[in-house]
Amino acid sequence: MHHKFIKSIIPAVIIGSIVTSVAFSGILNGSGIGQVEAAAASSSSLSFTKFLENNAPNRTLKYINGVTTVTNLSSTVVLVNKQRNLPSHYVPQDLVVPRIPFSFSGPSPKKQMKKIAANALEKLFAAAKKDGIDLKAVSGFRSYATQKAIFERNASIKGAAVANKTSARPGQSEHQTGLSMDISSASVGYALEQSFGNTKEGKWLKANAPKYGFIIRYGKGQEKLTGYSYEPWHVRYVGVYIAGEITKQNLTLEQYLQKNQ
Repeated sequence: MHHKFIKSIIPAVIIGSIVTSVAFSGILNGSGIGQVEAAAASSSSLSFTKFLENNAPNRTLKYINGVTTVTNLSSTVVLVNKQRNLPSHYVPQDLVVPRIPFSFSGPSPKKQMKKIAANALEKLFAAAKKDGIDLKAVSGFRSYATQKAIFERNASIKGAAVANKTSARPGQSEHQTGLSMDISSASVGYALEQSFGNTKEGKWLKANAPKYGFIIRYGKGQEKLTGYSYEPWHVRYVGVYIAGEITKQNLTLEQYLQKNQ
């Protein structure tokens, strides 16, 4: 093996994902490069394992004023659901507006996402455009106060129990994390409805979102596990490797994190 090639792959091993780590550790061990480089390859795998341990559901929750509140607010795998609340004051510090088309014009907080998710979403939209798929973003970040207003409006129309099947209570919305975006297409009038999942755009999104680090957070047939109705439009950033694993194993984010705790 050429020395130049060795030098080029070792940094990728050290800083890469678990997939890269596993793949290259086999190459390094078999090539006789040495124990130091092989150990570096293994360290990536160990770091990922530690990452999952640190973000395990049973390690990232505490009671604050009687409310079960998540503690790993800045994590890409922060788990927010009906049993796990975000603090009412929480707003991500690195919100930006991704350079993608939106279904509405003018400035709005709901165009924002955390920077890491926004960058990934730009790549996802670029890939869609390349494949002739016309997607537009509809709703990203929502503050606690905005979610409170949305839920109360829906509850006044449908009743709280029915509203909570499709709308999160304040503090329980993934949108407050800045890691989620609702996406739609002209084929459904840019509406957020289940029929989007049957369109070519919706099918493309489901098939390709994991390649860019996103999952369909509330999948079909997962209603009892997530607590919410099927939402083919709602994508959540978790990172490329984890998105691939969740999709391949047909798991919810809850199941994946519990499985690895």
